[in-house]
Amino acid sequence: MTARLNQIRIEGFKSIREADLELRRLNALIGGNGSGKSNFIGLFGFLNDIVEGRLQLSARKAGGADTLLHFGRKRTPKMALHLRSGMNGYRIELAATTDDGLAFELEQCEFWGQGYDQPDVHPAERGHLESVLPGAAKKHPGKVADHVLRLLKSWRIYHFHDTSESAPVKGLGAIEDNERLRENAENLAAFLLAVSQQAPAQYQQILTTVRMVAPFFDDFRLRESPLSPGKIKLEWRENGSDAYINAHSMSDGTLRFVCLATLLLQPDLPGTILLDEPELGLHPYAIEVLAALLRRAAQRTQVIVSTQSVSLVNQFGPEDLLVVERDQGATVFKRPTPDEGWQEEYGLGDLWEKNVLGGRPWR
Repeated sequence: MTARLNQIRIEGFKSIREADLELRRLNALIGGNGSGKSNFIGLFGFLNDIVEGRLQLSARKAGGADTLLHFGRKRTPKMALHLRSGMNGYRIELAATTDDGLAFELEQCEFWGQGYDQPDVHPAERGHLESVLPGAAKKHPGKVADHVLRLLKSWRIYHFHDTSESAPVKGLGAIEDNERLRENAENLAAFLLAVSQQAPAQYQQILTTVRMVAPFFDDFRLRESPLSPGKIKLEWRENGSDAYINAHSMSDGTLRFVCLATLLLQPDLPGTILLDEPELGLHPYAIEVLAALLRRAAQRTQVIVSTQSVSLVNQFGPEDLLVVERDQGATVFKRPTPDEGWQEEYGLGDLWEKNVLGGRPWR
């Protein structure tokens, strides 16, 4: 299994005033609308932007420091983030600038050796506008900064919600765009073609799993477009038919499930998979299959998923859940401790719906 994130401490990011979380292989965030689940998922995208040298661009796109800091810069002049992965750590502090951007007050990598009370720091930098981590990793390959950078670059946030007529997943794409499944699955056809050629057993697993949810589905046709050389688009056929049709003829829920099955059954998983409400548009049985796929993927990598689905939560154990609520306007996280007597009679999703676990809409 790829190195995973064990712990994250967040101070002053959006709705999260202060949180210290232990993360496990499978983490399912449950909570009402506006509780802060999406802010937590979005933090990973923000961190990815930072190590890609896009802090200033990311801050501007988000609406500036006032939007990113908890209740604005007047109340929260800076944010702090601390990550731990095994013996490696990464700590940053970001303060608002006069032009509503963000600047580093601190950026450091840490090594926590056996029995260390305090980490070794490599390096500690201040006052810069973009991360120095990539430069440190390049200068010292195989050292702490390199391991930390690989960790931060290894996670991916996926959104398969767009299945509109103009959705990229339904259009033509470059046949060579197949190294990894893109976050909106726009290269789904090219990626499936690569999997079918390089990992045929996994490709057959994807087909079998899709048929469990859509028994009418037979197979894909994955080929270079005869009208657009170097391009490919998703084509498929139904059982009993020899006519291939395009993705526009696939239901929204089925197409989303194809994306999810491809993501979770691919041979080489990202270091951390993040999914925001993947149950959208899925049939209840498809949600059960999705839960099984998430649990299976979590045996090979780290999975963080936010959900509003009682059916999906019913498929998890209490150790998998993170309840997300608001307390005095700030997002708080807790692990549920449901009474064993309740669990014998109800699923966890039912207990959540009854507000036994918390995480229902806040006032």
